[in-house]
Amino acid sequence: MPRRSFLAGLGLAACSRRNRAGADEPAIAASLSLPPMPEAGTPPLARGKVGTQTWIFDGGGRAIVVVPAWVKSSERLPVLVALHGRGEALKGPELGVMGWPHDYALLRAIERVCTPPLTSDDFEGFVEARHLNDTNKALESRPFRGLVVVCPYLPDIDIRKPARVHDYGEYLWKSVMPRVQRELPVLTAPASTGIDGVSLGGAVALRVGLEWASLFGAVGTLQAAISEDQISELLQLVASARTQNPKVALRLLTSKEDYFRVAITKMSRALQARGIGHDFADVPGPHDYPFNRGPGAIEMLLWHDRMLTHD
Repeated sequence: MPRRSFLAGLGLAACSRRNRAGADEPAIAASLSLPPMPEAGTPPLARGKVGTQTWIFDGGGRAIVVVPAWVKSSERLPVLVALHGRGEALKGPELGVMGWPHDYALLRAIERVCTPPLTSDDFEGFVEARHLNDTNKALESRPFRGLVVVCPYLPDIDIRKPARVHDYGEYLWKSVMPRVQRELPVLTAPASTGIDGVSLGGAVALRVGLEWASLFGAVGTLQAAISEDQISELLQLVASARTQNPKVALRLLTSKEDYFRVAITKMSRALQARGIGHDFADVPGPHDYPFNRGPGAIEMLLWHDRMLTHD
């Protein structure tokens, strides 16, 4: 399916025609108080500060790009594609694309991981004392180096239809990522490219990351919306992904009150039984916005900063 038809088929074409000139963008950005992207040559700001831009693509697709303002003109950083959950998918592209930057407080999380020590409040209270202490020790010994985060709008894709997930993956790699690599200060090697997401976004990130494993250094998930009857298929995708790219890192993260905890835990055990290396985390918290604003954003940033190559 052509990229234009894929997005138009999801009801986004009219939005694209209305906004292609950018008429709606200042109002959207102002209402959500997003800082602008730094101008070329602007002196670096304090660590933790970022600039953002909203991009519009043919067919109505959108993405918000988040770039550390402290990056020097000659510096390049790893890039992380972060997918939002179904709640934002149902809002449509104009509001849904704000999932990570606004609704999930990603910008605050970046500032905090750059200026530790982290506190329980940074995790919205969903953190055990030992894990908080370990996280701060790790940041003390190896500070957060920085990522460019690309937050594309994710339509309400039926993850039980592989062709739809494939089409979205093609959209990312044929429309979004070429522009990222042209216009942003990013490293382009697979080892410096990650994908992650929460809930629906976690399930799509997992499937896209595994199908296109040769293009990624790290595939992460947060509370991925998977079910037990999908585990067998996902195991096959993981095996195929490791054949494509034996070095691709994989992480499954769930939480104590996550709707998908049983399926995610069983998938991790199945991977372990087959000797397939991966990271697994079971942390405190609900399957809700407070989790995304606390452990979700922080754990996603820190894991990819460790896993992806910075040079």
